[in-house]
Parts: sequence; C-alpha cells; structure tokens
Amino acid sequence: MVKRKGKNMKIAIYPGSFDPITNGHLDVLMTSAGIFDKVIIAVARNSEKNAFLKVDERVKLIQESVGHIENVEVDAFDGLTIEYARKKGAEVLIRGLRAVSDFEYEMQLSQTNSALAPDIQTVFLITKPEYNFISSSTVREILQNNGDISKFVPKPVFEYLTNR
Repeated sequence: MVKRKGKNMKIAIYPGSFDPITNGHLDVLMTSAGIFDKVIIAVARNSEKNAFLKVDERVKLIQESVGHIENVEVDAFDGLTIEYARKKGAEVLIRGLRAVSDFEYEMQLSQTNSALAPDIQTVFLITKPEYNFISSSTVREILQNNGDISKFVPKPVFEYLTNR
C-alpha cells in the first residue's frame, strides 16, 4: 500500500492484453475505479507474438478511451503480473468475468498468483449482461469480416480500427 497524504491508498492493477479494449473491459474498469483509489490498466507485452495491435497502439487507444477517469492510469509491462503489481505498490489484481466459462481459467490464474504472492489479492468483477458476449477476439473477427464494431468498443478504438 502506498501512503499518500496521511492515508493508505488502495492501488489495483487491471492486467490484460486488451487487443483491442472493449466496452466490456471499460465496464469492469468503471466499477474498479469506483472501488479503488487508483487503477492501473496494465497492458501485457508478452502476448505480442500473435497480437492484432502493437502494445504502443493499445496503450494509446486505452489512454484516449479512459482519459476522463481521474484515478486511472495506463501502462505496459513485461514479465509476471505479480512482480509488476509489487513494483507499483498494488494490493489487488482486477479480473473481469463475462460468463461461467471464464471462471475456471481465472480461478486457476488467481490461485497461481496467490501462491506466488499471498499479499496480493484477486478481485473478480462481473460485466453487465449486455457485455457478456463481447471479447477482443470477437471484435477482431467482426472487423476482419467488414462488420460494424461500433457497439462493442469505445469511440477512439472504433475510429482507429475503421480508418486503419
């Protein structure tokens, strides 16, 4: 925990590939920003092998999409999420759940992270029902088949991807 002006500041990391960020991701982020003093959206570099967008493109698009939220910062990182969280003084990892099918994978990841760093907790946040079906891979597929992604991504992402 980071001390700030005499009080403890709760910092949470919201890690992921965000390739691209979707409205479902933003829904989880908005909930997180209301709970924690600071939320860092941490774009993982290690998923670049098969990436649709470069890490710097993702970071820029996320910054443009969340710039209006005061307690949110965007960053990119390499390596283990737990090590990044320690470096940033975070106590919490945020994970979004869309459906029951996400839970098994997320639970295993959470338990692994807990074994590596018992002092860092994982918080699962459920998206609103209207975002349950949205994933970055679905957005990419729709876009690659000339479909309309405007309902699924923030405006800066829509504009960038359709003009790309």
